[in-house]
Amino acid sequence: MSAGAPSRAASQRAALLLDTKCTLGEAATWCAKTGRFYWTDIEGARLWRYDPGDGRSTFWRMPERLASFALCANPHYLLLGLATHLAFFDLATGETQRIVDVEPGLNTRVNDGRCDRQGRFVFGTKDESAPAQPVGGFYRLNHDLSLERLPLPAPAISNSIAFSPDGATMYYCDSKIPEIRVCDYRADGSIANDRLFTRVTDAGVEPDGSTVDRDGGLWNAQWAGARVVRYGPDGVETDRIDVPTAQPSCVALGGPRLGTLYITSARADLDAAALAKDTRAGGVFVATTGRRGLPEPEFQRAPA
Repeated sequence: MSAGAPSRAASQRAALLLDTKCTLGEAATWCAKTGRFYWTDIEGARLWRYDPGDGRSTFWRMPERLASFALCANPHYLLLGLATHLAFFDLATGETQRIVDVEPGLNTRVNDGRCDRQGRFVFGTKDESAPAQPVGGFYRLNHDLSLERLPLPAPAISNSIAFSPDGATMYYCDSKIPEIRVCDYRADGSIANDRLFTRVTDAGVEPDGSTVDRDGGLWNAQWAGARVVRYGPDGVETDRIDVPTAQPSCVALGGPRLGTLYITSARADLDAAALAKDTRAGGVFVATTGRRGLPEPEFQRAPA
């Protein structure tokens, strides 16, 4: 299946919300319990939080680069996907509790990740070499804190991890390959029928972070494409959000009715001339979609 052209009526434009100038903004996450938006600046090693109630944003410095994270059933904690390991993070004290190392001995780091509908953390890794090679993996942190490698192709840069509303379908990609893939994802954790979902056909544009709405549509931030694209469950494009920066990186549906699209972006890989033109690079953008999201699944194991 491949993406079709959107109608002009379906194309909208996002607006700048926060000019945070993140080097590599990622991991857009809305917390429905607290009504707050979280994201990370990977290269800045910072966890960010925005409260739309008072318009304030704040950040925590991380012990190393923070690539992804998950909400926890205990709202005082997050599960962190740090560069070399997974850890629990206490939002009140700023303390971390190491869980498990990831790919020790390899020149890789943790990258994209989200919880599945059963509350297990699914994530992938990224090769740190230049250019990145397909030597990483996709993993799942189970409720008993065991780490399991998933039987999916080794990625150079893992991304687009998301799950259908019923949890029976998993989406993922390797950003170095211009396509998003999909597989059957069973409640017991087994995976089958890995297949193509859609292709990104514009030269130089890469699929990045994704989220799924309650109708089963996949929203994908497209790096170097200055856009977010929604695909229906059949892999055909239905909506497009133009983003006034070159490198949108991840998306989340939030707000009181889960209808506001939050979009992170990045300044990485843009030279001085590009940054002089792309002055809002690294900011957080918002758009009203007319669609509604789902509460983000929470990791179901609490820290010791």
